[in-house]
Amino acid sequence: MILKTFGWSFGITALGLAAGLLYGGIEGLLLVAILSILEISLSFDNAVVNAKILERMSHFWQRMFLTVGVLIAVFGMRLVFPLLIVGVTAHLGPIEAIDLALEKGDIHEPGSYAYLLDEAHPLVASFGGMFLLMLFLDFLFDTERPHHWLTLIERPLARAGVLPTASIILALTSLALAAEYLADDPGEVLISGVLGLITYLLVDGLGRLFESQGVGEDVLSEDSDDALPTVPVTRSGPSATAAATGKAGFFLFLYVNILDASFSFDGVLGAFAITQDPIIIALGLGIGALYIRSFTVFLVRRGTLGDYIYLEHGAMWAIGALAVILLLTISIHVDELITGGIGLLFVLGGIASSVAHNKRMGGPASRRTEVSAS
Repeated sequence: MILKTFGWSFGITALGLAAGLLYGGIEGLLLVAILSILEISLSFDNAVVNAKILERMSHFWQRMFLTVGVLIAVFGMRLVFPLLIVGVTAHLGPIEAIDLALEKGDIHEPGSYAYLLDEAHPLVASFGGMFLLMLFLDFLFDTERPHHWLTLIERPLARAGVLPTASIILALTSLALAAEYLADDPGEVLISGVLGLITYLLVDGLGRLFESQGVGEDVLSEDSDDALPTVPVTRSGPSATAAATGKAGFFLFLYVNILDASFSFDGVLGAFAITQDPIIIALGLGIGALYIRSFTVFLVRRGTLGDYIYLEHGAMWAIGALAVILLLTISIHVDELITGGIGLLFVLGGIASSVAHNKRMGGPASRRTEVSAS
C-alpha cells in the first residue's frame, strides 16, 4: 500500500535530489532537501482538504488530478507562477523574466527577481487569503454539517449560516480592514482580494450548478480495481453526493487545483528566504508537492476522513489560520515555520479529538460498520 501510493514520489525524490546535486553541488542537494521538507510540513492540511474533494470525483478526474494536476502544481505554481508575477509587476517579457531569475539576485537587492517577487507579495497574499478565507467561512456557516469540533464557536456560526451571504459579508469586511490598515496601496490590495473572492464564487458556483443538474453523477463501479473509493461526505466547497464526472468533475478538478495553488503561495514566496535560485526552488517545492498528492491518495484509499471525523475540521481551521496569516503578511512578516506549525497543530488536534471520539464509540466508523454487518 505504501509503496504503491508513494512509489512515484520516492522515485522523483531521488531524481530531484540528483538534479540538485548536479546543478548546485552539495549545497544544491541540501537546499532541495530543505525546501522539500518545508513544503511537506506546510501542506498537511492541504492534503486533507484535497482528499475531501478528491473522494467526490470519478476515477477519471482523480487520475487527472494526480497526473495533469501534478504538472500544474510543480511547473505551473512552483516555476511559471513566480516568473509570471515578476513579468507582470515589472513589465518584463517572458525571456527577460527568465534571464532575471537566472541571475539569482538577493531578495534585498532592488530590481532583482527575488526582490520584485517580494514586492508583489501583498497582491498575491490578498488573492490567496480571500480564496482560502471563503473556503473556511463556508465551512463554518454550513448549516447541514453533522458534527462540530470547537462547538462553542462552530455551533453559533452554523446557526448564523441561515443568512446565505454571511461568508461573503465577513470576508469582504476582513478584506476592507486589511486594505485600510495593512496595505501601502489599498486599492490594489482590494482589487486583488475581490478577484480571489470572485474566483472562489465562480468555480464553487459552477461546480454546484452542474452537480445539481445531475451532470455525470454515475458512481464508480465497485469492480474497478484502480478506482479510489467514494463515500458520502459533507460539503466543504463544491458539494456532491456521488462521484462527479463530465462538467461537474471538470469543475471539481478546476476547484481543487486553484485551492492547491492558493495553499502554495506561502511556500513559494517563503522559499526565497532560503534561496533565490528558481531552479532549486522548483525542484525542492516540486518534490514536496508530489508527496502531498501521494498523501492525498493515501487518505482517500484508507478511508481516513470517514474514520477520523474531526480531521477535516482541523484542516479547515488550519486553512482559516493560513488565510488570516496571508492577509496579515500584506505588511507583517510571519515566518513560514510559524504558519506551518499552527496548521500542523490544528490537524493534530483534529486527529486527537477523532481518536478520543472513536474510543468512546467503540472504534472507527468503518470498524463499527463491519461489526454490525457481521
